[in-house]
Amino acid sequence: MDRGAKRLVLTARTEVTDRMLIFGEAHLRRTLDEYARHYNRRRPHRALQLQPPRSDRPIVDLTHERIRRRPVLGGLITEYERAA
Repeated sequence: MDRGAKRLVLTARTEVTDRMLIFGEAHLRRTLDEYARHYNRRRPHRALQLQPPRSDRPIVDLTHERIRRRPVLGGLITEYERAA
């Protein structure tokens, strides 16, 4: 397993699976699918100057904007974005 894959597995484990009960394989797959979407589209990465690897939203300076909070994985993780 390469270094990036090991880092992803460790991150998913510490941020998700160590914090919740998993009820079977289907639940695990749904949980990991949702986490992978968050990880690739919204979660900031230090190596990318705190940008997500495949963002589905434009970069916006939020220092003077209203911010909306969105729970992910039942509130286990929280994403933030500019409010409309």
